[in-house]
Amino acid sequence: MNHIFFYKKMNINDKSVLEMLNKLIASNRLNKTQILQMVNLVPISNDVNDLKDNIKWEGSRSFHQNI
Repeated sequence: MNHIFFYKKMNINDKSVLEMLNKLIASNRLNKTQILQMVNLVPISNDVNDLKDNIKWEGSRSFHQNI
């Protein structure tokens, strides 16, 4: 039997996602470029850990060193 798993992606319009993003922004003192990069990666991320991994894959050294 084939099993197909669908993972729910993070929704930028979800209140809990926005709260998590705000905490990351504030705690890491992110600049505008870093915030935009993070926001663009939210829709393809499953959770905050996946988001952090995706950020690292994007290669922004200053960003992923802070997170």
